[in-house]
Amino acid sequence: MNVIVDAFGGDNAPLAVIQGAAQAVKEPGTEITLTGNEKIIRETAEKNSISLDKISIIHTESVIDIHEEPAEILKSRKDCSMAVGLQALADGKGDAFVSAGSTGALVVGATMIAKRIKGIKRPALAPILPTADGHLILMDGGANVECRPEMLMQFGIMGSCYMEKVMGIKSPKVGLLNVGAEDTKGRDIDKEAYKLLKNAPLNFYGNLEAREMPSGVCQVAVSDGFTGNIALKLYEGMGSFLAGEIKGMLTDGIGGKLAALLILGKVKAFKKKLDYKEVGGAMLMGISKPVIKAHGSSDGKAFYNAVRQAKQCVDGDVIGEITKALEAVGKEKN
Repeated sequence: MNVIVDAFGGDNAPLAVIQGAAQAVKEPGTEITLTGNEKIIRETAEKNSISLDKISIIHTESVIDIHEEPAEILKSRKDCSMAVGLQALADGKGDAFVSAGSTGALVVGATMIAKRIKGIKRPALAPILPTADGHLILMDGGANVECRPEMLMQFGIMGSCYMEKVMGIKSPKVGLLNVGAEDTKGRDIDKEAYKLLKNAPLNFYGNLEAREMPSGVCQVAVSDGFTGNIALKLYEGMGSFLAGEIKGMLTDGIGGKLAALLILGKVKAFKKKLDYKEVGGAMLMGISKPVIKAHGSSDGKAFYNAVRQAKQCVDGDVIGEITKALEAVGKEKN
């Protein structure tokens, strides 16, 4: 399996990308193709004593900046490391693509270059969030500010397929993020989406209030990108806040330090659970091949896990499962 990785996407590129790639190729059957300036990649690897064994390079000199208009990936930046990587994916030179670059450019590029799965209205950014007893996938985490009800139904199908095939959760519960539990709550889009999700081939939980997300009552949370991104940022912010508060309590005075010694293992486990680096990234759901958006501040460990995540998507045939689920919905309508 060959995973294409944008070597110049993210705050710590290209070193962190190369480090993650070098670790990833140690996994059986995994090869990496890096896209970016070959001279810089090789110099960086040599300077840091990193082997490029089983890692090939597609040379590009341009990089799309996060401050540039996303559509420039199709115009003035069509030769950038991200665009070239997506084109290589579309041309069958790899099985999946990973980038920590501009989210907007990745959404536009993946949609227009790698193309959507047949029948998918819009791709959705799907971050994985920790819960009390596992994980939850948020559909959509910010790719689509405005949505239609049928798009939310498709988000539910895609999220369910991912959680079952990649995360190993049988019949995951799908909840519609809303302002109340009753089916009469929310905007017109929410009420209509509720009906569509209820009749879709899903384990539909019903409306999901934001406060329920961390409890683990659902494994898939469906939302438009505007609401979903606010929920995502609050989730991340509260995680950082709680981690900081716990650290402060356990380092404050002799009593706190003694308590820390007794529960150090549990604190480390909790910190690991909140660490985005353990997951890798967010899959851009709805694209014809797996595309993973890694966090902009990803280090080598995070890139390794993003590649591992991409490999799991291919191994689990997530794209094929989504396609079959959509076809089943189409047959029911007819």
